[in-house]
Amino acid sequence: MVSDEEFKITDFNEWFNDITQRAELADLRYNVKGIVVYRPWSTFTINKIFRLFEDTFDETGHEQVIMPLLIPEENFYKEAEHVEGFSPEVFWVTEHGSEKLEQRYALRPTSETAFYYMFSYWLESYRDLPLKTYQRANIFRYDTKQTRPFFRGREFYWFETHNLFETHDDSFAQAIQDMHITEDIVHLELGIPFIFFKRPEWDKFAGAEDTFAADTMLPDGKACQVATTHLLGQRFTKAFNVKYRDKDEETKIPYGTCYGPGITRIYGVLISVHGDNRGLRLPFEVAPVQIIIVPLYFSGEDNELLEKLCVDFASDLDKLGFRVKIDDNREKKPKERFSFYEMKGVPLRIEIGPKDLETSQVVLFRRDLNTKKTVSFTELFEEISKIANEFTDNLRSQADDSFESRLSTASTKEELRKELGKGKLVRIPFCSIDTDGKDCYAHLKAETEGAEIRGTRMDIEETPDADELCIICGNKAREYVYVAKSC
Repeated sequence: MVSDEEFKITDFNEWFNDITQRAELADLRYNVKGIVVYRPWSTFTINKIFRLFEDTFDETGHEQVIMPLLIPEENFYKEAEHVEGFSPEVFWVTEHGSEKLEQRYALRPTSETAFYYMFSYWLESYRDLPLKTYQRANIFRYDTKQTRPFFRGREFYWFETHNLFETHDDSFAQAIQDMHITEDIVHLELGIPFIFFKRPEWDKFAGAEDTFAADTMLPDGKACQVATTHLLGQRFTKAFNVKYRDKDEETKIPYGTCYGPGITRIYGVLISVHGDNRGLRLPFEVAPVQIIIVPLYFSGEDNELLEKLCVDFASDLDKLGFRVKIDDNREKKPKERFSFYEMKGVPLRIEIGPKDLETSQVVLFRRDLNTKKTVSFTELFEEISKIANEFTDNLRSQADDSFESRLSTASTKEELRKELGKGKLVRIPFCSIDTDGKDCYAHLKAETEGAEIRGTRMDIEETPDADELCIICGNKAREYVYVAKSC
């Protein structure tokens, strides 16, 4: 039998497709290509992730809004780089009933052109700054690549902030805060490791001055972006005539930022990074069911007393704030019932049989370590609280170790190709991620069968030695960049 990690690495696509169906996470049978239905088990956790971001940004002075799904064509074309970047993927609404509309309306591929249109009305004085907003949103993009539930689709869900500041420094401070919030939620709360990169000039968000993105690694050795934050400078504020009066009554133009964690993609990463060959392993705080109680029925035994004890345990655990359920299925064998909840990723399982009534103890199975322990009735609640506190920490630690094992370095093209073949995120010396390095990137991508430069690290400062050369052009290397195949 292969190990959990070997299974996911060698056949990740099969594992992902299988678990998506068996755990009832998404249904692909909806009759619009590239658009899927998210089922209750995944939707519960997705909503939990949304609330983590909403609660956090409520505390940072952001206010929630609800913006229209339809964006008039006149809005969409006001910022040249933006329209050029998104036009190929836009869904257009052109008719109502049997009549043509007066103009086309885009199903939002992103929301800048809706927010900045309204900002031109909302912002008047320096007293209105900073102006910080957020919303939940469903996004539509006609992605021509192969779709996959949660990771890549033509409709997906994310959280987005849009903000205005007096100075460029203030806007950059917001981008840094966005990075810290991503660390707090995506890494610490959900256990997903990542590196925040400054994206190359040629890979920025359309219309941004700078883009910073959090990338993790999937079990198949491909990099996956989970969140981005962008410095928009004054490009959108100028395009939409967003102005304010400063303290001296002079007209000024503010600086914009936006931040977008892909919520459904984060969920896809969550199940991929933590899952094993038994199925899902969900962080304790976001699992739909945190504790499953499985009574073990036997003929000739007092099953009514057994069921009463399970109900009492469930009631007490519910009062303590745990999400608990009793599996009273008498038709399936215990092993089938155990496997079902392990596959669904329920963090804790309490097994209680007739003999346990006599000894006043239960068997407690924990999904983070896949281990069982016999616990007395009197110690049960204390033990559950202990496991609840350390459960996600264990998942995070395991994911961190796996992520670190995927980091590598290369100083030649041959070494780079070799490390990419192992599914690594590879650091290389490179001439520049500014525009003048774009030709080198094109050669690198061609010679590595499509590997991409993710960017330069934001969390630590890395500078090549004076004698290090770009592995493509042979000129002096100005920075280290990271390269990987993309999901």
